[in-house]
Order: sequence, then C-alpha cells, then structure tokens
Amino acid sequence: MKAPLEESDVGISCYISPLSGFRGILKQRYSDFVVNEVDLDGNAVHLTSLEVPTEIAEEPETKMTDQLNGNHGTEIESFRALAGDFDANSLKEFIDKISSDVEDGATSIVLSPSSDKVHRTEVHNFFKERLKFLVTDTIDGPEPSSKCVRVRLNSGGNNDRGRGSKKRKGRGDTSYDSRGLDHWPNHLGKFLRSPETREFHLCKENKDTQEALGLIGKMLGIQPRSFGFSGTKDKRAVTTQQITVFKQRANKLASLNKRLIGIKVGDFCYVNEGLLLGQLHGNRFTITLRGVAADSEDTVKAAADALGKHGFINYFGMQKRQLILCILEQRFGTGSVPTHLIGAKLLRGEWKVAVSMILDPRDGDILLVYKGCEDDIRRIREYYKESEDIDGTLRQLPRYMVAEKAICLKKSPGNYLQALKAVPRTLRMMYVHSYQSYLWNHAASMRVQKYGTDQVVLGDLVYCNEESCNEVKQVDDPKYEEAGCNDSSENNHLDEADVLAAEGSCTLVKVINKEDLASGHYTCTDVVLPLPGEFSLTSMTGAYRRVFGKAKDFEWELIKYRDASIPLTMTDLDMVTKASRTPNGEATLKEEESLGEQQLALKLSFTLAASSYATMAIRELLKTSTSVAFHKALNQQTCHKED
Repeated sequence: MKAPLEESDVGISCYISPLSGFRGILKQRYSDFVVNEVDLDGNAVHLTSLEVPTEIAEEPETKMTDQLNGNHGTEIESFRALAGDFDANSLKEFIDKISSDVEDGATSIVLSPSSDKVHRTEVHNFFKERLKFLVTDTIDGPEPSSKCVRVRLNSGGNNDRGRGSKKRKGRGDTSYDSRGLDHWPNHLGKFLRSPETREFHLCKENKDTQEALGLIGKMLGIQPRSFGFSGTKDKRAVTTQQITVFKQRANKLASLNKRLIGIKVGDFCYVNEGLLLGQLHGNRFTITLRGVAADSEDTVKAAADALGKHGFINYFGMQKRQLILCILEQRFGTGSVPTHLIGAKLLRGEWKVAVSMILDPRDGDILLVYKGCEDDIRRIREYYKESEDIDGTLRQLPRYMVAEKAICLKKSPGNYLQALKAVPRTLRMMYVHSYQSYLWNHAASMRVQKYGTDQVVLGDLVYCNEESCNEVKQVDDPKYEEAGCNDSSENNHLDEADVLAAEGSCTLVKVINKEDLASGHYTCTDVVLPLPGEFSLTSMTGAYRRVFGKAKDFEWELIKYRDASIPLTMTDLDMVTKASRTPNGEATLKEEESLGEQQLALKLSFTLAASSYATMAIRELLKTSTSVAFHKALNQQTCHKED
C-alpha cells in the first residue's frame, strides 16, 4: 500500500524559530487536548451547570386530555362549511374516539383528495387556529395531481397516552415539525441558549460534534437540522461549545444528562435566533504534551517561550476531516489519489480525467483498508474500466462510496461534466478546497524561504490598517476572510469548507510600497496570501489568509508525573460532574513506589483565531510531524517501553 502523504508533500516545510525541537506525544489521552470555543464577545465557553435555571422555568403545558374535554360542536360546524359534510363527519367521529380513549388502532384520518393548494392551506390553518390539539400534514392522493390532508393527534403535547407517536411509514416519515414542538408558548424564544454567553453549552469527550448532536437528536426525536452551531470540534478531545436547538424545552434536554455518556449539556436559556457556522471568535486550547524528552529542560522552555513570542506559520494542517458521507480521508487524502489532485483536475476543467481518478482501480484507499474490503472494491473498479457497465458497477458499489455511485454516465454517456455534477456539492467542494489549501501552503513556504519571517518586504500583500492606502485590492467578498477549519474543526461538515468568517473590520488588502516600508506601519502579522476562488463546478469564494499565526494569552508549564493514566488537566466534564481526579498527577509516596519512572509533560494554554490550526503551533514547537499516524506510533513506542 502506498505510504500516506507527508507534510512536505502538501507544502508544509518551514518553521519560524531556528531552535531545536524535542519529543512529545500529542493526544495520548482525550483530556490532553481540551478545546473551549470562544464566542463573538471574546468569552471562552465553559459548561458550568446542568440545572435548568428557575428564571427560565417553563409554564406547565396544558395536557392533551384537558384540551380534548368539552364540546367542539362550533369548530366542527365551521369545518363543515370549509370542507363539506363527509370530512366534517369524519373529523367529529375521530375526535369522539380519541376523547373517549377508544382503542381501535386509528391514529389519524385522511381528508378528501384535493388538487387545490389554496384550499389545503385553509384546512391546515383551520387546525392551527381552532383545534390545536390536532396537527396536519399533506400526503399523496389517489391521483397523480391530487393531495390529501392528514389529521393526527399532536404527539408533541403531554397527552398521557402517546397517541400518534408511532413511526409513520412511507411518505412523510418525519414528524409534523421535525425541528421541534409545533405549539410553542409565545413568552419563550424559539431557541435554547445560555444566560451568560447566549448559548446552551455542549461538552463532549471522544465524539465529534455531528456524532454527539445526532445522538441527542435521536433521543429527542428531532432532525439534525434542528441544531445550530458555530463550528464542529475534534473527536479525540474534550470540547465545549455553543449549541442552539429549535423549540425544545430546557428541562427535557437537561433530563438527557442521566443517559448520556461522555456528553453533557447545560447553561440554558431561550432566544429567537439560532447559531450559524462561523459565528465564533476562535478557540481556547489546553494541550498537554506527554513523554517530553529533550537534551535539557532549558531546550523545552526556550522552545515554548519562542512559540509564544514569535508564533508559527499558519499552514493548513493535515488533520482528518469527516465528510457527511462518512468517508475516512484527510484534507489532502491518504490514498493513492490525494483529494487535492482531483481538485486540480476540476480547476482545469479536465472532467474525464477527474472521473477516472475517482473511478479507476487503485491501491491504498484508507477507507477500504479500514473496512477490510480493498480487494473487493478494486475488483469492482476493474470491472467498470473493462466493461463500462454502469448498471452492474452501481449494483456492486457499497453505499458509503458516494462519489463513485454518483458518477453515473448512464443518463448522458460521455458527458463527464454532467457526471461530476451528480457528486454531492459538499464532496466536490472538499476536492477543490483541498487544492486551495495545497496551493496556499506551497505559496506560504516560498514566501518564508525567500524573505524570512521577521520583516515585511516590498510587494507583500497586507491587510490595511488605519486609514491606509493608495493602492488597494478588495477581497471577493468584502466582509469576510476565509476561516477554514482549525483543529476544533477537525471533523467538519463539508459545508464549512466554504464558510467565511469575519476577521475584525479588515476588508481591504494592499501591495506594500517603499513609503509603507519607511513608515513601519506594517509587520509580518499583517502579511496575507490569496486563496484562489471561483473554481468551476463549485464557485468557491476566494479570500485571503494570514501567513503567520500568533497565539493569544499564551501560557505554559512543565509537569512531572509517573502514572500515564492520570489526567493532567481538569476539564469541564470533570468540574460539572465533580469527578475526583488529580489535576497535576500527584500521588502518595506509597503509590509512587508501584508506579513507573518520573516523566515530563508540557501543558500549553492559548487562544487561536478560527482560521488557525493548533497542531501547526505544536509542529513549530516540536519540529516534528503532527500527523495522527506519527503520534500514534510514538504513543505505541512509549507503551512498549513501559511494558
């Protein structure tokens, strides 16, 4: 199998500091990589309470049985005037049955077919206004052009019997309002958030954001689109972030904490707007490097001081990103055909070559090796190449090979552009964004190799500061800079590949001239390089990205420990669950006698903008690869030594 790409293969080759690096293990434990989202107000998000505050305690919901009691004759007659005798009589019979708790298996009624959309809308509105204990949706009618209104008991209410809660079959399997309750009190905002930072907070361990929200959504019976968040966070980490959810009670969400493992939610309140991708200032990292080994502790201290003072080159990292298609590949790919090479073909309009790179036989697909089916898929690819039998190939391909299954030339034989358009947009964007990152990394390395890291030079592009400039170039989208994905976005949904996040009020860039150099107004931290945009097939927005990253509120400390199983950082999960852990690895004298030799750890705490990778900062510190495979091997070596 072909070896995975190295950092140098994708343009990551330079450092800022000339100091020597040292050995250190990244992410030996989940708690060694702690991420706290920083909101738009500059506050780090923490999980502080699992309780529902009394000031937002909900008014008790009216029980469905109470709503059903009473005479609904007036409503039935009004409905008769709207829908006719047959539907009015059916409705009366249905209400009588559910009011008297007659168990005949009927959980809904279907009204007469209608091809008049205006009439169907009037029927839906009637139930919303006059019979709120019932909900409606539209299903297919007996004729191709007709539709029927279906009426059901509102299963979202507290009905004591759970009527209408069975999973619906066929068309319309989702609930009436799949994002949350249909009937919602006017005194509450539609979204849950927290009192201090205006979000409810999700803290999770060893789960990426989509996985955690998918689990919570399943327990609540709602769709993933009900949730809003600013960015996804690492899987192998302990992370805390802001989340909003549409029309869900705080006490209902809080009750899940007893059943959730490695996930906790809290700090609730209600607001009227949900979170969108990119609505964050950055992330606060607390990273512990274990098994530190250097020629002396002074080497480690000097390297840590240099990182805090000079920063790092703001490369796009090689961390794994999980596609919504569950394809296990890295930003730059790990198989024999890296994603950025496919992106290059898309940029050049070489549609047939791009299709071949996706479909043709090859070795080394990380997903296929992971699933143990590399030989089977290679056989299928070879079958397609030799026979060009689209139907036979599609029947054999497994569901998770989304790109391959989407490229179907059956409808338009020979039309490779049309075939590529069938690939989900998010996956096409991944290919192209990978190539953007590849080009930018190489350009950044060339800039550093040619001009160094300590001064602005003639011809540099910089963000304008103060009233600036005579010669300016405007960003394609004048409000935003490409925020990409930092390590807290290691497993981002692909739609985030083109999410742009504002960076201050900076909207213009300019070319440095002699007057600028003489004025001294600009420093290396202002230097940017362009990310090319407007790629064909994706129309991805272009932007600018800072060449040099700088950590804010940078702190570090050396910690000595003996037991590798003891956490060296107190996380939000520890604090909120009052877990009894030893935050600094201390042990009694008797315990120390049974433990291994003393080891050294370096704990770093710093804040990065949303456009920067924490692992690129660690790379500058260690002067070694930050790839998952490298540190996994390092961790295994340490375990063998201890054994």
